[in-house]
This record gives sequence, structure tokens and C-alpha cells, in this order.
Amino acid sequence: MGLLAGDTLASLALAMVIFLLLVDLMHRRARWTPRYPPGPRPLPGLGNLLELDFKNFSYSISQLQRRFGDVFTLQMAWTPVVVLNGHVAVREALVHHSEDTSDRLVIPITTCFGVILARYGQAWREQRRFSVSTMRNFGLGKKSLEQWVTEEAGYLCEVFNGHAGRPFSPNVLLNKAVSNVISSLIYARRFEYGDPRFTRMLQLMDASLEEQSGLLSQILNAVPVLLKIPGLPAKVFPGQIAFIDMIDELITEQRVTWDPTQPPRDLIDAFLEEMEKAKGNPESSFNKANLRMVVADLFSAGMVTTSTTLVWALLLMILHPDVQRRVQQEIDEVIGQARPPEMGDQAHMPYTMAVIHEVQRFGDIVPLGVPHMTSRDIEIQGFLIPKGTTLLTNLSSVLKDESVWAKPRRFHPEHFLDAQGHFVKHEAFMPFSAGRRACLGEPLARMELFLFFTCLLQRFSFSVPADQPRPSDYGVFQGMVIPPPYELCAVSR
Repeated sequence: MGLLAGDTLASLALAMVIFLLLVDLMHRRARWTPRYPPGPRPLPGLGNLLELDFKNFSYSISQLQRRFGDVFTLQMAWTPVVVLNGHVAVREALVHHSEDTSDRLVIPITTCFGVILARYGQAWREQRRFSVSTMRNFGLGKKSLEQWVTEEAGYLCEVFNGHAGRPFSPNVLLNKAVSNVISSLIYARRFEYGDPRFTRMLQLMDASLEEQSGLLSQILNAVPVLLKIPGLPAKVFPGQIAFIDMIDELITEQRVTWDPTQPPRDLIDAFLEEMEKAKGNPESSFNKANLRMVVADLFSAGMVTTSTTLVWALLLMILHPDVQRRVQQEIDEVIGQARPPEMGDQAHMPYTMAVIHEVQRFGDIVPLGVPHMTSRDIEIQGFLIPKGTTLLTNLSSVLKDESVWAKPRRFHPEHFLDAQGHFVKHEAFMPFSAGRRACLGEPLARMELFLFFTCLLQRFSFSVPADQPRPSDYGVFQGMVIPPPYELCAVSR
């Protein structure tokens, strides 16, 4: 009897293996065309997952680019992914084929949290228009939001000054300052830096980013049936789930105090107003799920990217004191010490603008951008890419393209200056991606970077602590590229 049961199990196992091999073969045959991009040989079922280093994913991609060229294919389990590298290929896809590459694939792990990247279509266009108009209404491009940022920069400088020239890490303080700007826009309030709830929210954002960047996340995305295992999402993504729960709490609190007869106080109020108007319209995208998505996206993407860029900026200033002195000289000549910086000062500060752009280029914090998906068959660099294919745009290969930048691996602000010292911007400067799905928060991020950076360098001189070794400028990949841990001294000027 036991022998019979063993034979049955063996037969079932063999049938399962044959089934998986046939499914794998079907997925590969669907992509077998003479003009399909080349790539490493995939393993049945796993594809190329085992030969990618998810602790340094962008490095794995750059190594494959050297082997297979600017357009190549990866197999993520059964999902084919075409990776685009270099300024020419990425621009061809995102700008010249903007309409055809603006879709997003559904990322299975995000469905566990109720936050799904919007597919390209009417709902996305509706939400994009709402977000752009709301940010404008609440001050983007107007004086009010600039005043919020300047006020927050003042609070930040007070805390820096409180360290009295002693060594400290700026990371958490920069996170809190930038997050308060987003909070003012979304929630019509700022948090005190010592607020335990505020600290908890930032810790959960960091945890969720780490959870989403590992090998296990990629396996679950590639084999989403595993997400149906009871209790698995909560065990693998506790930080992400807790972060979304906190977002829900903020929305609920706001809803209790919302008065539909009064003008909206912030983005949440404006969204609730649109939800009220859309009642009874099943086609409307103004619903609870999309409100959660908008708030979570602005808090996480809007805060983490800008604060990480500022952490890079201060690291590069202590590593390049000559650059820091030139920025401070320009600040003294254009702004002086009697007033805070204003956005109108940018036009008269070419060197400072060059430095900020070079920080973004060199820091390269989102090396692979957000995945796109083709909505029809397209041709890139002579290769045929079928409809429904996931595209990874290697923005790092653009920001460090040797055919564009004189010193792509070095911090060199002169990349953005012409022979006369005027500020110039290159087409290959794509830290916010490009095309129809370029970062919605780019104008806000540019405002924050300029005002925070110039306020800090107006008030302080930064240096490596005397008793510490010179920190490295080699980034660490944790979903984004972050600077290695470091401390600095901030001395009042």
C-alpha cells in the first residue's frame, strides 16, 4: 500500500514538472522572433532570477548591458522583461514612443496593500489632471508653497544649529523636513520633529522600501500564486502593511473634520470633494482606493527621493569643500545673509544650479525608474518588442552615459556649465524619467532641492568630523541608491 502511494506521489511530481516545463516553453515560444532582443539563457521556471544580485540590482543590469548591448531581455520566472540602456534607447522608448510605453504592469505584491500603480488610460489621465491642478491650487508655482518650504528650512536650520558644531547624521532630520512639506500639502499640517507618530511613519516608509527591494519580493511578483498562502504577505511585508494602515488613519482623521461647505484645506479635502461629486458614477476614478494610492505615493515617493538627494548633496559638499565654497560665494553675492533664498534667485545662480543637477546625476538614486509596459508592438533600436512586454528603463545608464558626460563616474558640476559659466541642461538628464509618465512631483522636488540646499549653505559650513575617516561616495542599493552612513559637522557661518 505504501509502495503504491509512493508511486502515485512520484507520478504526480513528474506530471507537475512536465506541466511547468510546458508552460515555460509556451512562454518562451511566444517571444521567439528573429528581431526579439538577446539576453542570458533562462532556467525553466526561474528564468534569470538566480543570476541577478537583488542587493545590487543596478550593477547586475550594467554587467548584462556590457554583454548584450543597450537593448536586452531578462526572464523573471515566466515574465519577459526588456531592459533599455543608454540615452538613445531610453529616449526613443519614453519620448518617441511615449503613447505606446506609458502603461504600467500590475505589480502583484502591491495588491496585498491595496495600492496599485494606475494603468494608462482614462482613470490615470483623470487622476493626473487632479493631482497637477490640486498642487497648483495649493501653491505649486505660487508663493504659498515656497513659503512653506522656506519656513520648514528655517526649522531644519534651528535643529542643525542645536548640534553646536558637533558631529551628527543629517539623514533623519532631512527626512522629517521634506516629509513636513508633503504633509502640509496633503494634510494641511506639519509635525514636530520629536513627534513619536511622525518618527514611526518615517521608519515604516524605510522598512517598506527595504521589503520591496529584495529577492523574495521579486519571486512573489514573478509567481504571484504564492501570495495566496495564508499569512504570507503579512509575514513578508509587515512594514508596508503598517505604513498603509497609518495612511488610512490619516485619511480617516481628515474625513471626520472635513466640511464640504468650506473650501478644501489640502489635497485630501480636494479628493473627498471629487468623491462627493462622483457619487453614483461607477466610471469615476475618485474612490477610496485611489485616494489611498495618491496619498501613499506622495508621502513615500515624494519624500524619500528628495530627502535622499539632499543627503547626497551634503555628503558631496563635505567631500568637495572647494565646490561648497564656490556655492557659498554665489549665495553671498546674489542673496546675502539678510534674507532667505527665493526661487527667483535660481536665474542668477548658475553654479549652484549646476551643483544641484550634478548631485542628482551623480547620486543616481532611482537607477531603474518605475517599470513601464508596452500597449502595442513597437520597435526600439531595430528590435521588435511585443505588446504587453514589461520595460525596465536603466536611468543610471543615461545619467552616466559615457557618450554624453565628460566624467560620468565623477562628481563634476561643470557637466552643467558652458564655457562662459552659464547653466546648461542636457537631454540625458533624466532623474525624473521622461515622457508621459515622468515624475508628477518634479516641480515640487526642484523647489525643495533649491530652497533647502541654499538655505543650509547660506547658514552653515559643512565638514568631515576631525576624528573620523573621510566617508565614501559609493552608493548602497536598497531599492534606491543611498549614500553610505556618514556624519558631518555644521558650523554657523
